[in-house]
Amino acid sequence: MATAQSAAAPTVRRGVQPLRAGQGTSYLWHKLHSLLGIIPIGAFLLEHLLSNYEALKGPAAYGAQVRFLNSLPLVRILEWVFIFLPLLYHGIYGLYIWLRGKSNVVYYPWSGNWMYTAQRYTGIIAFAYILQHVIRQRFMGISLPEHPGAAFAKVQHELSNPWMLAIYVIAMIAVCWHFAYGIWLFAAKWGITPGKKSRRRFGYVCTAIGVLLAVMGLASIWAFVGPKYQNAPDIVPLSYLTAPVSPGLSV
Repeated sequence: MATAQSAAAPTVRRGVQPLRAGQGTSYLWHKLHSLLGIIPIGAFLLEHLLSNYEALKGPAAYGAQVRFLNSLPLVRILEWVFIFLPLLYHGIYGLYIWLRGKSNVVYYPWSGNWMYTAQRYTGIIAFAYILQHVIRQRFMGISLPEHPGAAFAKVQHELSNPWMLAIYVIAMIAVCWHFAYGIWLFAAKWGITPGKKSRRRFGYVCTAIGVLLAVMGLASIWAFVGPKYQNAPDIVPLSYLTAPVSPGLSV
């Protein structure tokens, strides 16, 4: 009597390569998406984190930084060309990639697939957070370009809501992780780190970058919610924003 021979179990290879070669015109859009994630969006993220870090020095220093940024030549054109439009493209095309992409973390539980999946979800969190943040801080309430002295109080008021504070903390970690791993992907896709060893070593560098940026971002959030500046004035006088800040100046 013949017995049915059971099919051999499929061989699970070690990981699914997260880097796929481009096909057709999608290759160009993928390259543009990858490039914009580093320049100018990555550069804007670094500038934004450094500017927010000024909040640790107090409302006057933070207001002065907001005033300086809004006094740059052609700032509104720069804002749209190098920030808003690249963010919209990177975010919308990232959603398109997210909807079309596939991951198999159950059948292929290796780092490449987990990283790929985490990159997709942190991208969704980052895009939603940045969208609401720009709308609420840039286009709602008091206009900060005309009233930079109110910048600290405006952010402080928003973070006084525990739900918004939780959103900011989660989003800050997600944004920094997404950017750090994005640097690693950029280097791999553009041939900067062609070998496994170079990718692994550069992965440590990107991890350090992500941790450093996350610590800076969380420290900035603490400046708004910590006890040190809870009694700060809602509006910092213009004289404080234009005068040089000395180490002994109290705010």
